[in-house]
Amino acid sequence: MSQNRIKTDLLVIGGGSGGLSLAAGAAQMGAKVVLLEAEKMGGDCLNYGCVPSKSLLASAKAAHYGSHKSQALGQNKRARSAAIEHVYRVIDKIKPHDSQERFEGLGVQVIREFGFFVSPDTVRAGEVEITARRIVISTGSYPFIPPIEGLSKVDYLTNETLFQDHSGMEHLIILGAGPIGVEMAQAHIRLGMKVSVVEAERVLSREDEDAARLVQDQLSKEGVTFHTGVMAQKVEKTGGGVSVTLSSGKTVEGSHLLVATGRVAKLDGLNLEAAGIKHDARGVDVDSALRTSNKKVFAIGDAAGQMQFTHVAAYHAGLVLRSSLFALPARQKTGHIPRVVFSDPECAQIGLTEAASRAKYKARLTVIREKGATNDRAVAEGRDEGFIKLMIVSGRPVGVTIVGPQAGELIAFWSFVFSKNFKLSALTSMVVAYPTRSALNTKAIGAYFAPKLFESIWIKRFVRMSQKWVP
Repeated sequence: MSQNRIKTDLLVIGGGSGGLSLAAGAAQMGAKVVLLEAEKMGGDCLNYGCVPSKSLLASAKAAHYGSHKSQALGQNKRARSAAIEHVYRVIDKIKPHDSQERFEGLGVQVIREFGFFVSPDTVRAGEVEITARRIVISTGSYPFIPPIEGLSKVDYLTNETLFQDHSGMEHLIILGAGPIGVEMAQAHIRLGMKVSVVEAERVLSREDEDAARLVQDQLSKEGVTFHTGVMAQKVEKTGGGVSVTLSSGKTVEGSHLLVATGRVAKLDGLNLEAAGIKHDARGVDVDSALRTSNKKVFAIGDAAGQMQFTHVAAYHAGLVLRSSLFALPARQKTGHIPRVVFSDPECAQIGLTEAASRAKYKARLTVIREKGATNDRAVAEGRDEGFIKLMIVSGRPVGVTIVGPQAGELIAFWSFVFSKNFKLSALTSMVVAYPTRSALNTKAIGAYFAPKLFESIWIKRFVRMSQKWVP
Protein backbone atom coordinates (compact mmCIF):
# COMPACT_ATOMS: atom_id res chain seq x y z
CA MET A 1 0.00 0.00 0.00
CA SER A 2 1.40 3.39 -0.99
CA GLN A 3 2.06 5.87 1.76
CA ASN A 4 0.92 9.47 1.88
CA ARG A 5 4.05 11.59 1.91
CA ILE A 6 4.70 14.94 3.55
CA LYS A 7 7.78 17.11 3.32
CA THR A 8 8.30 19.70 6.02
CA ASP A 9 10.87 21.98 7.56
CA LEU A 10 10.40 20.72 11.10
CA LEU A 11 8.88 17.55 12.50
CA VAL A 12 8.19 17.45 16.25
CA ILE A 13 7.53 14.04 17.79
CA GLY A 14 5.56 14.55 20.99
CA GLY A 15 2.98 17.14 22.03
CA GLY A 16 4.14 17.77 25.57
CA SER A 17 5.39 21.05 26.99
CA GLY A 18 8.66 21.23 25.05
CA GLY A 19 7.25 19.97 21.78
CA LEU A 20 4.33 22.38 21.86
CA SER A 21 6.56 25.37 22.65
CA LEU A 22 8.85 24.49 19.77
CA ALA A 23 6.05 23.82 17.28
CA ALA A 24 4.23 27.06 18.13
CA GLY A 25 7.38 29.17 17.91
CA ALA A 26 8.56 27.67 14.64
CA ALA A 27 5.14 27.93 12.96
CA GLN A 28 4.66 31.55 14.01
CA MET A 29 8.07 32.39 12.55
CA GLY A 30 7.07 30.99 9.18
CA ALA A 31 8.43 27.43 9.19
CA LYS A 32 6.39 24.52 7.92
CA VAL A 33 5.79 22.34 10.99
CA VAL A 34 4.30 18.89 11.56
CA LEU A 35 3.51 17.73 15.10
CA LEU A 36 2.91 14.09 16.03
CA GLU A 37 0.98 13.20 19.19
CA ALA A 38 -0.76 9.85 19.61
CA GLU A 39 -2.00 10.44 23.14
CA LYS A 40 -3.23 13.57 24.97
CA MET A 41 -2.15 17.02 23.83
CA GLY A 42 -0.20 18.74 26.59
CA GLY A 43 1.61 15.56 27.56
CA ASP A 44 2.49 14.56 31.09
CA CYS A 45 2.70 18.10 32.49
CA LEU A 46 -0.90 19.04 31.74
CA ASN A 47 -2.57 15.68 32.19
CA TYR A 48 -0.62 13.72 34.82
CA GLY A 49 2.18 15.90 36.21
CA CYS A 50 2.68 19.52 37.15
CA VAL A 51 -0.85 20.81 36.62
CA PRO A 52 -2.83 18.10 38.45
CA SER A 53 -0.28 17.66 41.23
CA LYS A 54 -0.08 21.36 42.04
CA SER A 55 -3.86 21.66 41.79
CA LEU A 56 -4.26 18.79 44.26
CA LEU A 57 -1.68 20.39 46.56
CA ALA A 58 -3.57 23.70 46.42
CA SER A 59 -6.84 22.02 47.40
CA ALA A 60 -5.14 20.08 50.17
CA LYS A 61 -3.53 23.26 51.50
CA ALA A 62 -6.89 25.02 51.57
CA ALA A 63 -8.46 22.06 53.36
CA HIS A 64 -5.58 21.90 55.84
CA TYR A 65 -5.56 25.54 56.84
CA GLY A 66 -9.31 25.92 56.53
CA SER A 67 -10.09 23.04 58.86
CA HIS A 68 -6.95 23.47 60.97
CA LYS A 69 -7.48 19.78 61.75
CA SER A 70 -10.66 20.59 63.65
CA GLN A 71 -12.88 18.62 61.27
CA ALA A 72 -13.56 14.96 61.76
CA LEU A 73 -11.58 12.51 59.64
CA GLY A 74 -14.64 11.58 57.61
CA GLN A 75 -15.26 15.21 56.70
CA ASN A 76 -11.68 15.56 55.50
CA LYS A 77 -12.00 12.42 53.39
CA ARG A 78 -14.77 14.03 51.38
CA ALA A 79 -12.28 16.77 50.60
CA ARG A 80 -10.39 14.42 48.25
CA SER A 81 -13.36 14.13 45.92
CA ALA A 82 -13.68 17.91 45.88
CA ALA A 83 -9.93 18.21 45.29
CA ILE A 84 -10.06 15.86 42.30
CA GLU A 85 -12.92 17.91 40.85
CA HIS A 86 -10.71 20.99 41.23
CA VAL A 87 -7.86 19.17 39.45
CA TYR A 88 -9.99 18.53 36.38
CA ARG A 89 -11.44 22.02 36.38
CA VAL A 90 -7.91 23.38 36.21
CA ILE A 91 -6.92 20.94 33.45
CA ASP A 92 -10.01 21.87 31.46
CA LYS A 93 -9.19 25.57 31.85
CA ILE A 94 -5.63 25.14 30.56
CA LYS A 95 -6.41 22.48 27.94
CA PRO A 96 -7.50 24.88 25.14
CA HIS A 97 -4.03 26.46 25.17
CA ASP A 98 -2.53 23.05 24.35
CA SER A 99 -5.31 21.87 22.05
CA GLN A 100 -5.02 20.55 18.53
CA GLU A 101 -7.37 23.30 17.35
CA ARG A 102 -5.13 26.07 18.69
CA PHE A 103 -2.03 24.65 17.08
CA GLU A 104 -3.72 24.10 13.77
CA GLY A 105 -4.81 27.73 14.00
CA LEU A 106 -1.13 28.66 14.34
CA GLY A 107 -0.37 26.78 11.14
CA VAL A 108 0.95 23.52 12.62
CA GLN A 109 -0.12 20.31 10.90
CA VAL A 110 -1.12 18.03 13.78
CA ILE A 111 -1.21 14.28 13.20
CA ARG A 112 -2.65 12.18 16.04
CA GLU A 113 -0.58 9.08 15.40
CA PHE A 114 2.46 7.42 16.94
CA GLY A 115 5.59 8.00 14.88
CA PHE A 116 8.71 5.90 14.33
CA PHE A 117 11.82 6.33 12.19
CA VAL A 118 12.17 4.50 8.90
CA SER A 119 15.32 6.37 7.79
CA PRO A 120 17.61 9.15 9.08
CA ASP A 121 15.20 11.89 7.96
CA THR A 122 11.84 10.14 7.66
CA VAL A 123 9.23 9.12 10.21
CA ARG A 124 6.15 7.00 9.62
CA ALA A 125 2.93 7.82 11.46
CA GLY A 126 -0.06 5.67 10.57
CA GLU A 127 -0.40 5.80 6.79
CA VAL A 128 1.76 8.92 6.46
CA GLU A 129 5.49 9.26 5.92
CA ILE A 130 7.02 12.59 6.91
CA THR A 131 10.41 13.68 5.63
CA ALA A 132 11.83 16.69 7.42
CA ARG A 133 14.89 18.91 7.29
CA ARG A 134 14.98 18.82 11.08
CA ILE A 135 13.33 16.36 13.48
CA VAL A 136 12.90 16.87 17.23
CA ILE A 137 12.24 14.04 19.68
CA SER A 138 10.10 15.40 22.51
CA THR A 139 8.40 12.26 23.75
CA GLY A 140 8.75 12.89 27.49
CA SER A 141 9.00 10.14 30.08
CA TYR A 142 6.93 7.59 31.98
CA PRO A 143 7.05 6.25 35.55
CA PHE A 144 9.85 3.83 36.41
CA ILE A 145 8.48 0.65 37.96
CA PRO A 146 11.08 -1.09 40.14
CA PRO A 147 11.49 -4.89 39.99
CA ILE A 148 9.86 -5.66 43.34
CA GLU A 149 8.48 -9.12 43.96
CA GLY A 150 4.71 -9.20 43.57
CA LEU A 151 4.35 -5.61 42.40
CA SER A 152 3.00 -6.59 38.99
CA LYS A 153 0.23 -8.58 40.67
CA VAL A 154 -1.35 -5.64 42.52
CA ASP A 155 -3.26 -2.61 41.26
CA TYR A 156 -0.64 0.01 42.07
CA LEU A 157 -0.96 3.69 41.17
CA THR A 158 1.46 6.01 39.38
CA ASN A 159 1.17 9.72 38.67
CA GLU A 160 -0.77 8.71 35.53
CA THR A 161 -3.55 7.05 37.52
CA LEU A 162 -3.40 8.82 40.89
CA PHE A 163 -5.52 11.82 39.94
CA GLN A 164 -8.78 9.95 39.88
CA ASP A 165 -11.50 9.69 42.49
CA HIS A 166 -10.33 6.42 44.07
CA SER A 167 -13.09 5.30 46.38
CA GLY A 168 -12.10 3.64 49.61
CA MET A 169 -8.71 5.30 49.87
CA GLU A 170 -7.94 5.09 53.57
CA HIS A 171 -4.20 4.56 53.79
CA LEU A 172 -1.85 5.46 50.92
CA ILE A 173 1.56 3.78 50.83
CA ILE A 174 4.08 5.64 48.70
CA LEU A 175 7.26 4.06 47.36
CA GLY A 176 9.80 6.86 46.96
CA ALA A 177 10.47 10.09 48.88
CA GLY A 178 11.57 12.25 46.00
CA PRO A 179 9.62 15.37 44.98
CA ILE A 180 6.57 13.47 43.70
CA GLY A 181 6.43 11.18 46.73
CA VAL A 182 6.81 14.03 49.21
CA GLU A 183 4.28 16.31 47.49
CA MET A 184 1.65 13.59 47.20
CA ALA A 185 2.27 12.44 50.77
CA GLN A 186 1.49 15.91 52.08
CA ALA A 187 -1.49 16.36 49.79
CA HIS A 188 -3.12 13.14 50.92
CA ILE A 189 -2.42 13.49 54.63
CA ARG A 190 -4.10 16.90 54.41
CA LEU A 191 -7.07 15.37 52.62
CA GLY A 192 -7.71 12.96 55.45
CA MET A 193 -5.81 9.86 54.39
CA LYS A 194 -3.23 7.96 56.38
CA VAL A 195 0.11 8.05 54.53
CA SER A 196 3.23 5.90 54.81
CA VAL A 197 6.34 6.61 52.75
CA VAL A 198 9.05 4.03 52.01
CA GLU A 199 12.45 5.32 50.87
CA ALA A 200 15.72 3.39 50.40
CA GLU A 201 17.83 6.49 51.09
CA ARG A 202 16.79 9.67 52.92
CA VAL A 203 13.86 11.96 52.20
CA LEU A 204 14.58 14.27 49.25
CA SER A 205 18.04 12.76 48.87
CA ARG A 206 19.08 15.17 46.08
CA GLU A 207 18.31 18.24 48.15
CA ASP A 208 20.25 20.06 50.86
CA GLU A 209 20.13 17.86 53.95
CA ASP A 210 19.08 20.67 56.31
CA ALA A 211 16.28 21.76 53.99
CA ALA A 212 15.08 18.20 53.41
CA ARG A 213 15.00 17.56 57.15
CA LEU A 214 12.82 20.63 57.71
CA VAL A 215 10.34 19.42 55.08
CA GLN A 216 10.32 15.90 56.53
CA ASP A 217 9.77 17.21 60.05
CA GLN A 218 6.76 19.22 58.88
CA LEU A 219 5.21 16.22 57.12
CA SER A 220 5.86 14.06 60.17
CA LYS A 221 4.07 16.62 62.37
CA GLU A 222 1.11 16.42 60.02
CA GLY A 223 0.97 12.64 60.42
CA VAL A 224 3.02 11.14 57.57
CA THR A 225 4.95 8.02 58.62
CA PHE A 226 8.39 7.64 57.02
CA HIS A 227 10.32 4.40 56.63
CA THR A 228 13.76 5.49 55.43
CA GLY A 229 16.93 3.54 54.77
CA VAL A 230 14.90 0.43 53.90
CA MET A 231 13.79 -1.14 50.64
CA ALA A 232 10.46 -2.59 49.60
CA GLN A 233 11.20 -6.29 49.07
CA LYS A 234 7.76 -7.74 48.45
CA VAL A 235 4.27 -6.48 47.64
CA GLU A 236 1.12 -8.55 48.22
CA LYS A 237 -2.58 -8.06 47.72
CA THR A 238 -4.65 -8.25 50.89
CA GLY A 239 -8.35 -8.28 51.63
CA GLY A 240 -8.20 -4.61 52.51
CA GLY A 241 -5.78 -3.47 49.83
CA VAL A 242 -2.03 -4.07 49.76
CA SER A 243 0.90 -4.91 52.03
CA VAL A 244 4.58 -4.05 51.54
CA THR A 245 7.30 -6.07 53.21
CA LEU A 246 10.41 -4.01 53.96
CA SER A 247 14.04 -5.08 54.06
CA SER A 248 13.93 -4.45 57.83
CA GLY A 249 11.36 -7.24 58.15
CA LYS A 250 8.54 -4.86 58.94
CA THR A 251 5.27 -4.96 56.98
CA VAL A 252 3.25 -1.88 56.06
CA GLU A 253 -0.40 -2.36 55.11
CA GLY A 254 -2.60 0.13 53.30
CA SER A 255 -5.55 0.48 50.98
CA HIS A 256 -3.62 1.89 47.99
CA LEU A 257 -0.05 1.90 46.72
CA LEU A 258 1.62 4.75 44.79
CA VAL A 259 4.88 4.05 42.96
CA ALA A 260 6.96 7.25 42.78
CA THR A 261 10.46 5.89 42.22
CA GLY A 262 11.59 7.99 39.28
CA ARG A 263 10.97 8.32 35.56
CA VAL A 264 12.31 6.81 32.33
CA ALA A 265 12.66 8.50 28.93
CA LYS A 266 9.84 7.40 26.61
CA LEU A 267 11.71 6.02 23.59
CA ASP A 268 10.05 2.63 23.07
CA GLY A 269 8.95 1.98 19.51
CA LEU A 270 10.71 4.99 17.96
CA ASN A 271 13.06 2.67 16.05
CA LEU A 272 15.97 5.03 16.70
CA GLU A 273 18.41 2.56 15.17
CA ALA A 274 16.91 3.21 11.72
CA ALA A 275 17.94 6.86 12.09
CA GLY A 276 21.39 6.15 13.53
CA ILE A 277 20.48 7.75 16.87
CA LYS A 278 22.48 6.63 19.91
CA HIS A 279 20.65 6.22 23.21
CA ASP A 280 20.81 4.36 26.50
CA ALA A 281 18.66 3.71 29.56
CA ARG A 282 18.77 7.41 30.53
CA GLY A 283 17.58 8.74 27.17
CA VAL A 284 18.87 9.96 23.83
CA ASP A 285 22.55 10.95 23.67
CA VAL A 286 22.80 14.65 22.83
CA ASP A 287 25.60 17.21 22.61
CA SER A 288 25.55 20.69 24.13
CA ALA A 289 23.36 21.89 21.24
CA LEU A 290 20.90 19.03 21.91
CA ARG A 291 21.80 17.33 18.62
CA THR A 292 21.77 13.56 18.53
CA SER A 293 24.32 11.37 16.73
CA ASN A 294 22.12 12.02 13.66
CA LYS A 295 22.79 15.72 13.01
CA LYS A 296 19.32 16.19 11.50
CA VAL A 297 17.68 15.14 14.75
CA PHE A 298 17.46 16.87 18.14
CA ALA A 299 16.12 15.61 21.47
CA ILE A 300 14.67 17.87 24.16
CA GLY A 301 13.13 17.61 27.61
CA ASP A 302 12.92 14.28 29.40
CA ALA A 303 13.74 12.41 26.18
CA ALA A 304 17.22 13.93 26.29
CA GLY A 305 17.86 12.11 29.55
CA GLN A 306 18.85 15.13 31.59
CA MET A 307 16.99 17.33 34.11
CA GLN A 308 13.35 16.18 34.05
CA PHE A 309 11.46 19.44 34.52
CA THR A 310 8.84 21.18 32.40
CA HIS A 311 10.82 24.44 32.49
CA VAL A 312 13.87 22.60 31.14
CA ALA A 313 11.84 21.28 28.20
CA ALA A 314 10.71 24.84 27.42
CA TYR A 315 14.31 26.06 27.70
CA HIS A 316 15.45 23.30 25.34
CA ALA A 317 12.74 24.26 22.87
CA GLY A 318 14.07 27.81 22.71
CA LEU A 319 17.60 26.59 22.04
CA VAL A 320 16.53 24.24 19.24
CA LEU A 321 14.34 26.95 17.73
CA ARG A 322 17.38 29.21 17.53
CA SER A 323 19.68 26.63 15.98
CA SER A 324 17.25 24.83 13.67
CA LEU A 325 15.53 27.88 12.19
CA PHE A 326 18.32 30.45 12.17
CA ALA A 327 21.46 28.28 12.20
CA LEU A 328 22.66 30.33 15.18
CA PRO A 329 24.90 28.82 17.84
CA ALA A 330 22.92 27.59 20.83
CA ARG A 331 24.57 25.71 23.65
CA GLN A 332 22.65 24.61 26.69
CA LYS A 333 23.78 25.51 30.18
CA THR A 334 22.43 23.95 33.34
CA GLY A 335 23.93 26.02 36.15
CA HIS A 336 21.13 28.61 36.09
CA ILE A 337 18.24 26.12 36.13
CA PRO A 338 16.35 25.94 39.45
CA ARG A 339 14.36 23.07 40.87
CA VAL A 340 11.54 23.25 43.40
CA VAL A 341 9.78 20.75 45.63
CA PHE A 342 6.27 22.17 46.06
CA SER A 343 5.73 20.89 49.57
CA ASP A 344 4.66 23.22 52.38
CA PRO A 345 7.20 24.62 53.17
CA GLU A 346 8.66 24.65 49.67
CA CYS A 347 12.24 23.60 48.99
CA ALA A 348 14.13 25.32 46.16
CA GLN A 349 17.66 24.85 44.86
CA ILE A 350 19.90 26.32 42.19
CA GLY A 351 23.52 25.43 41.59
CA LEU A 352 25.36 23.30 44.15
CA THR A 353 24.11 22.26 47.57
CA GLU A 354 26.28 22.95 50.60
CA ALA A 355 27.61 19.39 50.65
CA ALA A 356 28.50 19.46 46.96
CA SER A 357 30.05 22.93 47.30
CA ARG A 358 32.24 21.86 50.22
CA ALA A 359 33.39 18.79 48.32
CA LYS A 360 34.34 20.86 45.28
CA TYR A 361 35.68 24.11 46.75
CA LYS A 362 36.76 23.12 50.29
CA ALA A 363 38.37 26.05 52.14
CA ARG A 364 37.54 28.53 49.36
CA LEU A 365 33.85 28.24 50.18
CA THR A 366 31.87 30.70 52.29
CA VAL A 367 28.40 29.70 53.45
CA ILE A 368 25.87 32.35 54.50
CA ARG A 369 22.65 31.31 56.21
CA GLU A 370 19.74 33.58 57.11
CA LYS A 371 16.67 32.30 58.92
CA GLY A 372 13.16 33.06 57.73
CA ALA A 373 12.50 34.43 61.21
CA THR A 374 14.65 37.46 60.34
CA ASN A 375 12.19 38.46 57.60
CA ASP A 376 9.50 40.86 58.84
CA ARG A 377 6.90 39.78 56.27
CA ALA A 378 7.35 36.16 57.30
CA VAL A 379 6.97 37.08 60.97
CA ALA A 380 3.89 39.20 60.25
CA GLU A 381 2.23 36.29 58.45
CA GLY A 382 3.13 33.79 61.12
CA ARG A 383 5.06 31.68 58.61
CA ASP A 384 8.69 32.34 59.47
CA GLU A 385 10.05 28.79 59.28
CA GLY A 386 12.91 27.95 56.96
CA PHE A 387 16.05 29.67 55.74
CA ILE A 388 18.12 30.79 52.79
CA LYS A 389 21.63 29.44 52.35
CA LEU A 390 24.18 30.98 49.97
CA MET A 391 27.27 29.07 48.85
CA ILE A 392 29.87 31.65 47.72
CA VAL A 393 33.32 31.36 46.15
CA SER A 394 35.41 34.49 45.47
CA GLY A 395 32.35 36.70 45.84
CA ARG A 396 30.25 34.75 43.34
CA PRO A 397 27.37 32.42 44.33
CA VAL A 398 27.82 28.80 43.29
CA GLY A 399 24.68 27.51 44.96
CA VAL A 400 21.54 28.74 46.71
CA THR A 401 19.14 26.76 48.88
CA ILE A 402 15.84 28.24 50.04
CA VAL A 403 13.31 26.41 52.17
CA GLY A 404 10.13 28.04 53.41
CA PRO A 405 6.88 29.54 52.10
CA GLN A 406 7.23 30.79 48.49
CA ALA A 407 10.75 29.42 48.12
CA GLY A 408 9.93 28.63 44.49
CA GLU A 409 9.22 32.30 43.86
CA LEU A 410 12.32 33.53 45.72
CA ILE A 411 14.66 31.25 43.75
CA ALA A 412 13.72 32.98 40.47
CA PHE A 413 15.88 35.95 41.41
CA TRP A 414 18.89 33.67 41.74
CA SER A 415 18.23 32.07 38.36
CA PHE A 416 18.73 35.53 36.84
CA VAL A 417 21.89 36.07 38.89
CA PHE A 418 23.33 32.72 37.79
CA SER A 419 22.37 33.25 34.14
CA LYS A 420 24.37 36.50 34.10
CA ASN A 421 27.21 35.09 36.20
CA PHE A 422 26.96 38.07 38.55
CA LYS A 423 29.10 38.53 41.60
CA LEU A 424 27.29 39.54 44.79
CA SER A 425 28.90 42.96 44.55
CA ALA A 426 26.73 43.65 41.49
CA LEU A 427 23.60 43.20 43.61
CA THR A 428 24.30 45.46 46.57
CA SER A 429 22.46 48.47 45.14
CA MET A 430 19.24 46.50 44.63
CA VAL A 431 16.24 47.73 46.65
CA VAL A 432 13.19 45.57 47.35
CA ALA A 433 9.87 46.72 48.72
CA TYR A 434 9.24 46.47 52.45
CA PRO A 435 7.90 44.24 53.82
CA THR A 436 8.35 41.43 51.31
CA ARG A 437 9.81 37.96 51.49
CA SER A 438 12.23 39.03 48.73
CA ALA A 439 14.11 40.93 51.42
CA LEU A 440 15.41 37.55 52.60
CA ASN A 441 17.54 37.45 49.44
CA THR A 442 18.99 40.91 50.00
CA LYS A 443 19.52 40.22 53.70
CA ALA A 444 21.62 37.18 52.85
CA ILE A 445 23.68 39.25 50.39
CA GLY A 446 24.18 41.88 53.06
CA ALA A 447 25.25 39.24 55.56
CA TYR A 448 28.10 38.26 53.24
CA PHE A 449 29.48 41.81 53.11
CA ALA A 450 28.78 42.77 56.75
CA PRO A 451 31.98 41.29 58.22
CA LYS A 452 34.06 42.97 55.53
CA LEU A 453 32.52 46.35 56.37
CA PHE A 454 31.88 46.21 60.11
CA GLU A 455 34.72 44.04 61.34
CA SER A 456 37.59 45.42 59.28
CA ILE A 457 40.08 47.37 61.40
CA TRP A 458 41.27 49.23 58.29
CA ILE A 459 37.79 50.53 57.47
CA LYS A 460 37.36 51.64 61.09
CA ARG A 461 40.68 53.50 61.01
CA PHE A 462 39.80 55.14 57.69
CA VAL A 463 36.42 56.29 58.99
CA ARG A 464 37.98 57.77 62.13
CA MET A 465 40.62 59.63 60.10
CA SER A 466 38.08 60.81 57.53
CA GLN A 467 36.02 62.53 60.18
CA LYS A 468 38.83 65.11 60.56
CA TRP A 469 38.26 66.52 57.06
CA VAL A 470 34.64 65.57 56.32
CA PRO A 471 32.61 68.82 56.60
